[in-house]
Amino acid sequence: MPAERPTLYIGNRNYSSWSLRAWLLMRELGIDFDEHPLRLFSEEFRSVLAKVSPVARVPLLVDDGLAIWESLAIVEYLAERHPQAGVWPADPRERARARAVCAEMHAGFGNLRSRMPMNIEASLPGMGWDLAVQADIDRIVSIWTELRTLHAARGPFLFGEFCAADAFFAPVCSRFTTHAVALPPICDQYRQTVLALPAMREWTDKALAEHCFLPEDEPYRRAP
Repeated sequence: MPAERPTLYIGNRNYSSWSLRAWLLMRELGIDFDEHPLRLFSEEFRSVLAKVSPVARVPLLVDDGLAIWESLAIVEYLAERHPQAGVWPADPRERARARAVCAEMHAGFGNLRSRMPMNIEASLPGMGWDLAVQADIDRIVSIWTELRTLHAARGPFLFGEFCAADAFFAPVCSRFTTHAVALPPICDQYRQTVLALPAMREWTDKALAEHCFLPEDEPYRRAP
C-alpha cells in the first residue's frame, strides 16, 4: 500500500502567517501533502489538535504519526525528507545565510508583527506605523536589498531561486501590501514577485473567500 501523505494543519488563511510559511513552501516546491484547515481560537481548533499534537499550534505537520509544530522544525524536516526539492540553497554559505534570515524572521520583528499583523482581506494604509515598526521595516529592507543585489543574476528571489527564506518573508509581503508600506524599487519588485507566485495567489484567493473575520476587523474590510 502507498504511504499516507503528510497532513499540514493550518489556521485561517486571512490571519495565519505561520501557516502560510509552511504551506507555501510545500506547495511551491511540489512537496505532496493533505491540508487540514482549522478556525483559529475555536473549540474545534483545540480539540482537533489535542488528538495529534502536545501543543495547540499551527502550522502542524503530521507525517507517519510524527507531529512537528514549529515552522523552522518543519522546514528542516522537509529539507531532510526531500533533499532535492530546494528547501535551502545548494551552496553551504548561502544555506547558512538563508537559515540565519529565517531564524531572524522567526524570532524577531515583534513590533511589525504586533502593530501590522497579516490581514489579507483588509486595507489599512499606514495603520499601526510608529518608529519602532519603521525600524523593523528598515531591517527587512536591508535584508531584501542585500540578498536581491547579490543574487539578481540567478533569479527573482532572495537567493535567486525560491527557497525557505522566501516562504518565511511571504507574510511580510502581504503585510506591506495591506498597510501600504512604501518600499524602494528593488524591494517592491521582490514583494510583487512573491505575491505573484501561483501558490501565493491560491492562498490569497482562498483567504478572501473565507469570510471569517475577527470582530475588530469590521471597520477595515475592503469594499466588495
